Amino acid sequence: MDSEPQPLAEPSAAPSPGTVPRVDREDNQAVPHGAADIESRSTDRPTHTPRGARNGDHQGRPGALPPAPGRLSRVLGRPAALGHPAVPVLLGAVLLLVSWQVAVDGPVLGLDRWTRHGVHELRYGLHSTLLNRVGEALADLGGSGVAVPVLLLAGAVAAGREFRAGFARWWLPVPVAVLTAGLIPLLVVPAKAWFARPGPLGEPLAADQWGWYPSGHTATATLAYGVAALLLARTAGPRARRVLAAGAALSALGVGFGLIWSDYHWLLDVVASWCLGALVLRALARWPLTRHPGPPDH
Repeated sequence: MDSEPQPLAEPSAAPSPGTVPRVDREDNQAVPHGAADIESRSTDRPTHTPRGARNGDHQGRPGALPPAPGRLSRVLGRPAALGHPAVPVLLGAVLLLVSWQVAVDGPVLGLDRWTRHGVHELRYGLHSTLLNRVGEALADLGGSGVAVPVLLLAGAVAAGREFRAGFARWWLPVPVAVLTAGLIPLLVVPAKAWFARPGPLGEPLAADQWGWYPSGHTATATLAYGVAALLLARTAGPRARRVLAAGAALSALGVGFGLIWSDYHWLLDVVASWCLGALVLRALARWPLTRHPGPPDH
């Protein structure tokens, strides 16, 4: 229950003993009256934090709590994350685990069957011809007839840009692109022949078939578009490098999605190729031939 209103005290000419007189400050904030109020503060500072000094836990975005999301290109194209020592260990562990399970037909392959069943239910539930065509188009981006020409074109464009910039070894992107195009089948075809894994349709392999594990389209897309981004990034600015890295990552993810959605590959076929391609790209990113060459030679 509310208390009765108290009558106002008569103003006194002098402050009562034991109190501190009120002092006006230049910022129009009054200093507390009593000693108890003063002792409750460790320092004599303003009662509020200036707006300009507020800052959340996300650098460069004042007052953003929780951290405000950055641009997609900044998230996917962040090289510091791929440079962490734990990244190759994690990628290698996943690749070894999946390969072992494929070789022994282990229980982890149940994830493939569960994913395929869920995708089938979603496809028949949506019954979207447009989405099915998009999935097939994305899967085709991983074909050598599309990805390899993009890689070679990127090598030629990168060499031309470095030539105009005056770099001494401006021709290096061309052989790097050619060697990458030849490296992809050397990494994928022997593994396909050794594992000889049947595809999602369950049909036995023919005499001229290599098998479905790992996914050749996914490996081709990951390496071709990834190396193309590395070569073009040599003469690009910071923002353009992030956009190139994001584009390469989205291309690899899109190809994997298209293969799974179109029932061309098992999920773990795609995951293994992602891991393999990321390991190769991380090694190439540390190779001087794909690094930013620095200022032009004179």
